[in-house]
Amino acid sequence: MIWDKRYEKEAYIFGKEPVEFLREQIDILPRGKALDLAMGEGRNAVFLAKQGFEVDGCDVSEVAVKKARELARENHVAIHAFVADLETYPLPKDTYDVIACFYYLQRDLVPQMKVALKPGGVIIYETYTIENWERGFEGPKKKEYLLQPNELLNLFKDLKIVYYRELVLDNKKAIASLIAKK
Repeated sequence: MIWDKRYEKEAYIFGKEPVEFLREQIDILPRGKALDLAMGEGRNAVFLAKQGFEVDGCDVSEVAVKKARELARENHVAIHAFVADLETYPLPKDTYDVIACFYYLQRDLVPQMKVALKPGGVIIYETYTIENWERGFEGPKKKEYLLQPNELLNLFKDLKIVYYRELVLDNKKAIASLIAKK
């Protein structure tokens, strides 16, 4: 599998620190049970656990999940890290207070994310926009993995939008960030 090979190459491809948007917004997230979708090597899942969340984290790569478990041990926290192909894995209903998704886009997963969220729960999401490709920044090269303008906002329009932005960050990547409440 391509992701296993990629994760085997380096210590931690994306580092061990959480996404800046998650760190900035952590205080407004309701405490409880969190799910980190497509968690990679677990940097965000571990951060959530360090903040007191009970964390489930999944990724399609066995290598990434193993590294996430190691990172949790290194940080003296527990996470439930498991392998799941989000193309086929059914998310459990009304289970999570927070669902985090960073730099992964699977549009048909959005309805399941909403169902998996408890009433009053929050989705925190950040990923690349088409502008990232247009400017030639590092990131996905396939347009289907990139958001159109306001697309993330529209995907979650039936939830209460708490925060939304689209911007070019540090002249390195074009992103959309969202926090939405059920």
